[in-house]
Parts: sequence; structure tokens; C-alpha cells
Amino acid sequence: MPAPTYIISRVADPIFAVVIGLSAAATRINREEKAKGKTTNETIETGLRRVGLSKK
Repeated sequence: MPAPTYIISRVADPIFAVVIGLSAAATRINREEKAKGKTTNETIETGLRRVGLSKK
């Protein structure tokens, strides 16, 4: 029997990879900002402001 080509499915594998990548990036950014003394909420507000989704 040949080895499976996909982990989940042909469509779900790329989506899964993007989700994992974004989660890893968010975790790293949050960890680095906490080391600088910022809270998680401050980090989220800064990120939203950078992409133009600020509530204010």
C-alpha cells in the first residue's frame, strides 16, 4: 500500500498549514511583546491598528 499523499485532505492541508503558521506567528509576537512589558490587549490593539481595523 502506498504512503498517503495528504495528511488530512487535498483541500484541508493548505488551510491547516496557514492556520498553524498564523497561530505560531501570533504566539511569538505575543511572547515578544510581553517581554517588552505590554499586555495581550495592547498587542492586539496595535496589530488591529496596523492593518486598519482599529475600533477607534
